[in-house]
Amino acid sequence: MDRRKFITGAAVGAAGVTGLAAPAIAQDRPKLQWRMTSSFPKSLDTLYDASLTIAKYVTEGSDGQFEIQVFAAGEIVPGLQAADAVTNGTVEMAHTCSYYYWGQDATFALGTSIPFGLNARQTNAWFYHGDGNRLMNEFFATKNIYGLPSGNTGVQMGGWYRNEINSLEDLKGQKVRIAGLAGRIVEKLGVVPQQLAGGDIYPALEKGVIDGAEFVGPYDDEKLGFVKVAPFYYYPGWWEGGPTVHSFINLEKWNELPKSYQSLLTAACQAANCDMTANYDYKNPAAIKTLVNQGAKLRSFSQDILQAAYDASKEVYAEIGASNPTFQSIYENQLEFKRDAYLWAQLAEYTYDTFMMIQQRNGAI
Repeated sequence: MDRRKFITGAAVGAAGVTGLAAPAIAQDRPKLQWRMTSSFPKSLDTLYDASLTIAKYVTEGSDGQFEIQVFAAGEIVPGLQAADAVTNGTVEMAHTCSYYYWGQDATFALGTSIPFGLNARQTNAWFYHGDGNRLMNEFFATKNIYGLPSGNTGVQMGGWYRNEINSLEDLKGQKVRIAGLAGRIVEKLGVVPQQLAGGDIYPALEKGVIDGAEFVGPYDDEKLGFVKVAPFYYYPGWWEGGPTVHSFINLEKWNELPKSYQSLLTAACQAANCDMTANYDYKNPAAIKTLVNQGAKLRSFSQDILQAAYDASKEVYAEIGASNPTFQSIYENQLEFKRDAYLWAQLAEYTYDTFMMIQQRNGAI
């Protein structure tokens, strides 16, 4: 064999392979630049930074081929219009809470949290290993949206009040900022619900436009300064046992993504989902001590209030389900899982946590 012909032939062959492979790689990893609008201001770092985490992982994981630019609430659209911006294609993505849009359709509430719903771990179980993602995305698709869980705060606090709330009578006539479907439920208790974005809550409390407000929990609430204008801090946030924050993606844009980018974006959102809960679990313990030192007066909702709210929530779900079959179907699926989830939770988790809490109260930790 002519050695020079063999080497030349091999070189040509290699060049040919390279020439064929390059378009396939480029086709699988096109250069994309997306915009993501957040429903949260930059000052609420635990919430806003989750969108930065997603963008970081996607950019790094694609070697800069797929970039997501993040915009805080108000920089492109107001925080509570984020989902609409995705639906109409103003932006490719939004980082937001599904229940902000329950006024369009109550089914949106099930994507974040409903009163007396699942806790954070149960919510993730339902989304990732139950029917949650499938059912919610079937609904989101009707709005030209594809959704990926991208954060969870864990159970929230019950909010800040200018005056003490000792009974159901004390709630009547109170104007309270409260998100999601909970607004319709507290109406049955005589509360006048208000839906305000995070940055608008403090001035409304300070001026007496509202009498109370819930947001998230100690870490974020400390940043927003609520203790200065409404000292009574209630728990638990029965309307948000495990609220999910979503990445909403324009459905057409999602379907156009190469499978590799879909997988990368899915993994980045799942990482942000895990990270947010861990972040809050780490920061809230120190923040609650700081708030008490600043004058927060911790109060628990009475059993009468909790029971009345629970009964009212069941009434509301029945009312909505009677005219909204999509809501009813997803609610029943979630409810079925919740029955078994709490049956299990009271055995191991509850017993262990209760014992350890007793040790903490006795100073043995």
